[in-house]
Amino acid sequence: MTATMGMEILVVLFGAIALFGVRVTDPPALAFLGGVVLIVLLATGIRLARYSWGYWYSGALQVLLLATGFVEPLAAVTAAIFVGFWIYSLVRGRQLDEAKRRHFAENPTDQEK
Repeated sequence: MTATMGMEILVVLFGAIALFGVRVTDPPALAFLGGVVLIVLLATGIRLARYSWGYWYSGALQVLLLATGFVEPLAAVTAAIFVGFWIYSLVRGRQLDEAKRRHFAENPTDQEK
């Protein structure tokens, strides 16, 4: 999940540059400001992912990324793809954690290193 959010930071950076270039916002610097705010929120989400409530924070950020489609419709397409990656990593990560827990419960001599 954190790797996906790290990639989203890059997408937001390049998206802000693109929105600035095509002058979607007025003033154009607003695209950079919005991009910086999203990047800071995503970076914070990466740090908060270790807590159970961090998943809810990250989920709210995914909704916020989808809302960028109101500024530029193609941004919603890109955001939807990354939200799919985020959901997959969330589900698969929980499955792997459970399998790891089961393995160490069945094999107590195997020490996690």
